[in-house]
Amino acid sequence: MSASDRARRTAEADALCAQAYRDSGGPEEGAALVAVGGYGRSEMAPSSDLDVVLVSEEGVDVRKVAEQVWYPLWDSGTKLDHSVRTFPEMLAAADNDLKVALGLLDVRHLAGDPNLTLRLRTTMLAHWRKSSRDRLPALHRMVTGRHELVGELAHLSVPDIKEAEGGIRDATVLKALVATWLVDVPHVELERSRLALLDVRDVLQETAGRATDRIAPEMWSDLAHGLGLADARAGQAHVRELGRRITHLSHLTWRRVEDVLARPASYAKARRPDLTPIAPGVALAAGEVVLDRGARPAEDPMLLLRAAAEAAERDIVLSPATAARLAREGVPIEAPWPSEARRLLVRLLASGRGLLGVWETLEETGALLRALPEWERIRLLPHASAIHRFTVDRHVVETCIEASALIRHVGRPDVLMVAALLHDIGKGSLTEHSVAGEPIARSIAERMGFEAESVDLIARLVRWHLLLSETATTRDPDDPATVELITSKVETTETLDLLLALTEADAKAASPKAWSSWRSGLIRDLARRARTVLDSGVALSPIVTDDIEIPRDVRSGSASITVEKAVDGTRVTVIAPDRVGLLADFAAMFALQRIPVRAARAWAQEQYGVSVWEVGEEDLDPAVLRQRYEAVVGGRVEAARKLRQASSVVELDPAVVVRPEASDLATVLEVRAADRPGVVFVVCSTLADMDIAVRSAHVDTLGPQAVDVFYLQEASAGALSDTRAAEAAHAVRAALTSVGDG
Repeated sequence: MSASDRARRTAEADALCAQAYRDSGGPEEGAALVAVGGYGRSEMAPSSDLDVVLVSEEGVDVRKVAEQVWYPLWDSGTKLDHSVRTFPEMLAAADNDLKVALGLLDVRHLAGDPNLTLRLRTTMLAHWRKSSRDRLPALHRMVTGRHELVGELAHLSVPDIKEAEGGIRDATVLKALVATWLVDVPHVELERSRLALLDVRDVLQETAGRATDRIAPEMWSDLAHGLGLADARAGQAHVRELGRRITHLSHLTWRRVEDVLARPASYAKARRPDLTPIAPGVALAAGEVVLDRGARPAEDPMLLLRAAAEAAERDIVLSPATAARLAREGVPIEAPWPSEARRLLVRLLASGRGLLGVWETLEETGALLRALPEWERIRLLPHASAIHRFTVDRHVVETCIEASALIRHVGRPDVLMVAALLHDIGKGSLTEHSVAGEPIARSIAERMGFEAESVDLIARLVRWHLLLSETATTRDPDDPATVELITSKVETTETLDLLLALTEADAKAASPKAWSSWRSGLIRDLARRARTVLDSGVALSPIVTDDIEIPRDVRSGSASITVEKAVDGTRVTVIAPDRVGLLADFAAMFALQRIPVRAARAWAQEQYGVSVWEVGEEDLDPAVLRQRYEAVVGGRVEAARKLRQASSVVELDPAVVVRPEASDLATVLEVRAADRPGVVFVVCSTLADMDIAVRSAHVDTLGPQAVDVFYLQEASAGALSDTRAAEAAHAVRAALTSVGDG
């Protein structure tokens, strides 16, 4: 597929339309059949509609002509989007609808009066330029609204190459912005990327055999083959790279539009814009950071970082021409970096939201690799976890942005920001990314000139950046082994503060669900417990039992179910006299109602079983939950049978592992399975059938996977023997597999 294929399809459609117009007896003066939109741009995809308008001068009746034109086009099997309008009606339609106005910028003659078509095209372009100052704010709102609805092409798991941010629609909007004569855009780069995306769409529609702009996961391999690329991974990288480039051009152009609209309409650009020096060798011109007169890139290795930091802190554009020149002519910073280079880097990373646009410019111009060649390891690398919104490289930038808001909570902001930059640098390796990333981060930190102690600290943060989140959500905080695990890796309160800030930034950058009030509460509580031990050497006493007051009716043998609104969901607290199988009944209560459980904690308090559940459904009625619980306890509902009937096939087998290092007081069973109703019930009911008590449970759902950890003891108290632990793991694995296959 190529431009020649689109030209051939367009020529065939043009011939069909022209013949239909001639056969209709349409007039040669005063009326014309014109193509608009993608057809007007001669960009016919395999499944494109013919978007045509029969336009006429006022007083020229073309209604009968229209009927005779449309019917042969329909009969040919062509998909047709048509309308009939007079010349004044065309202007009115463009005034009333931005989408129509954009489509009419690409009017192209098909048949009839060519002078009318020429006048229409000239009038539409002139009208667009004249009204652009008034219309561009609305166009920007329309574009950003589409982006918020669809997402960004470079990061979507199922990208829409037309409507997503960085897609074909954005490239068309950029052409319309250039047509205003208010701003310019790197034309060669835009056209190269736009035409390449059109090639992708052609192959996609040929592969799918239908009109589609969405690339499903199973289509990447065929798409790559059609584009002449090596494999599915190469296909993804190609498409996401195009999306990234058009997104960058779009961000850049809209910032320039904002700058132009902020000036008086009478403002005229000088032949050479005024330069306002803002730092050595760096100036401000027309709202962008550029090189000052007399700047010498070959003699000042700090120019690139200085210009980038100034642009990011001011949240303005770093001129792509400036960045490209510095990438070509600038001298690299010699290792180890001087302190000024580190300060400039930290200023850049800690600049907040202004970092994103500047980082895009550094990437697109190749300037970034001059300072950080290791960035190529993670550039455009997809995340393996569905919870992440972005590719790895963009996630890292977002982590830096989130971390910039936390620098006042730590003693070493410079270490925090560099650790945020490098925390995922090991992604894409065959080994665990935090393990692979540690030596890479150490090497980079040494090159940046950090002293040995700071290098060790940065490397430690990269190695253990998942420690707090994974431990808090999968381990019992009251078990001494849990806090001991943290303090064995994080040996000082300074490191703990940095790790907590990095954990928060990393989670917020991944997804709102990754830093819910529930998860953040667990992580902060674990960090508080670890801080107490690091400060005093004495572990915190368990605090959970002091937080839950046992209701009077529970002490009389009943069950208590309370529902309260949480910041990001609903929290259900369930308390009843403890017994083997109690947690299974609680879990069945939710599973049978198809209520999604996001997270849960359960523990024994005195002789009572307490569990707190974070669920994804609002407006729960505790009376309905109680009825369901009593039906389960009373045997009126067979939970296992109903859940087996409702389950669907799970692609991956569950993983069930005994973690002997996690506790000296209990046997810790870790279960990882596809998230679906009933996972906790199946585990707990299986254990109850074996007369094994669940001392505490820690349930966490993130994306499509549930990670549930159960602290087990024999009903008569005490950890399980190795044999019993193996039997329990086997039984749980078999039960989960059976339900998944059911």
